[in-house]
Amino acid sequence: MKKPDKRETINLFFSAFLIIAFIICSHFFEQFTGALSGTIANLIMLAVYVVFGLLVFYATRVGEGKPVKRFSWVTLLVLVVPTLYIMVAALASFMPLHDFFTTDKGSLSILASLAAVAFGYGIPYTFISGFELKPDADEEVSEEKEREALEGGIEADLLDAEEEEYLTEPSDEDELDEPEEEA
Repeated sequence: MKKPDKRETINLFFSAFLIIAFIICSHFFEQFTGALSGTIANLIMLAVYVVFGLLVFYATRVGEGKPVKRFSWVTLLVLVVPTLYIMVAALASFMPLHDFFTTDKGSLSILASLAAVAFGYGIPYTFISGFELKPDADEEVSEEKEREALEGGIEADLLDAEEEEYLTEPSDEDELDEPEEEA
């Protein structure tokens, strides 16, 4: 593992500072929403926590290169859909488990808050997994040496044996094309 350079260290520091600052801001949002009605306050707090999840995603994805884009059904079904249900159930009093996701005072439970953070993290993670890094010159040389060391050996013998078997086995078409000999 390579040691982070000065720029990467500064980026990690600012990412950590950003997350801590957002936690403090979310506390002030919570105090602000205390004067609002229950559903509106819960909706604002869920939005704040979803934005926090997005910030956590982008703070942990610091890197160079282009983003690796992919669609992950597993992340969508295991992370995003359940957290979306928890958030909707926390807002809608007619949904099952509504009382479980809210407190006696009608505010969000810690589970609903964490679900909103996980939802904010899961949405971009469903579509982007990380960054493709271009290997350094030193790493390229070591990869070439590694490839040279891996060439040949048992793997090459097995591949050669498979090719020989494939070439020597008659196919069904060859057998059908040959004329039958009369006795």
